[in-house]
Amino acid sequence: MQYLLILYVNEAGWPELTPAQQEEGTAAYMAYSEALRKAGALVASNRLRPSSSATTIRTAGDKPQVLDGPYAESREQIGGYYLIEAPDHDAAMAWAARCPTVDHGVVEVREVWQMSEYARR
Repeated sequence: MQYLLILYVNEAGWPELTPAQQEEGTAAYMAYSEALRKAGALVASNRLRPSSSATTIRTAGDKPQVLDGPYAESREQIGGYYLIEAPDHDAAMAWAARCPTVDHGVVEVREVWQMSEYARR
């Protein structure tokens, strides 16, 4: 089964870190990514640009309304994700607990609902 690990962080915190702390943080994510890769669990992973670069689209009446910025303001923003393969929810949770984000943010774990599954329902 595939699981999406959604990484929520306070994106304002990164620029406040010293260069040494940023290097340490980058190394932790690289090591985590390599562990996922070696275990055959990594499907995909990426960082996201800051939420200030987001564009939000919603419908107002019958017309699309385009807004600059994130959908909702919050203390934590989605900073990136890992799409992983895991045999079950417990295994996905174990990988999430090892993610460096848990030391300074939140990791949300969601099972991917394959579209082929949806079509069968």
